[in-house]
Amino acid sequence: MLDKAATILESFSPSGGSFRLSELSERTGLPKPTVHRLAADLVRLGWLERSGPHYRLGAKLFELGSLVPHRLDLRETALPFLQDLFEATRETVHLGVREGMEVVYLERIHGHEALQLPSRIGGSLPLSCTGVGKALLAFSGPELTEELLSRPLPSLTPRSITDPARLRMALEKIQVSGLAYEEQEAAPGVACIAAPVFAGGTTVAALSVAVPRARFSPAQLAPAVRTAALGLSRVLRAGA
Repeated sequence: MLDKAATILESFSPSGGSFRLSELSERTGLPKPTVHRLAADLVRLGWLERSGPHYRLGAKLFELGSLVPHRLDLRETALPFLQDLFEATRETVHLGVREGMEVVYLERIHGHEALQLPSRIGGSLPLSCTGVGKALLAFSGPELTEELLSRPLPSLTPRSITDPARLRMALEKIQVSGLAYEEQEAAPGVACIAAPVFAGGTTVAALSVAVPRARFSPAQLAPAVRTAALGLSRVLRAGA
């Protein structure tokens, strides 16, 4: 039953929106009576909230998530660098970590221009479809890359990379330059540049700047992204 309850909670990723019981049943593949029974228990526990016929993630999950010490410490340490990056670019800034084959977003600072992005704090997206995810993937070891390439690659937009050879080539370029680029692979009309963050020789996170594709200028954004990532890496290494 725990597995089924987890399946219901995870079905809200990546949008975090609200769904009817019939939609949850379709998204999870579970029978509607099972979803109805488990959803009632999750509401009682505060892990889901109900508004009329719709269910959404509950505040209790946010409270529990905030108790995870490593990620909370990482977010607090990174926040000054994210704020500096935002001040330098005035664009949307992200901080993400890897969890399995996905990137989980720990922080997002909105730019002055509203962007339709699938990312949200606490949400997750496929590694291969995002700048942050590709930066993490490129420096997480060949075993992870081979495991990801052994399965069908996910797609968020028609521009998402679904060809293993293309993704492998992109990762090799990231390893050389230290920067990951993503153009309309996670959301139409949006481009992103990201850089990995290291601590003790291990990739622990990545940060990025997302901008409208029409004014994406890597030459202008790259120095700011690289500086923020190097600064945060330096502080994390000192702390470690």
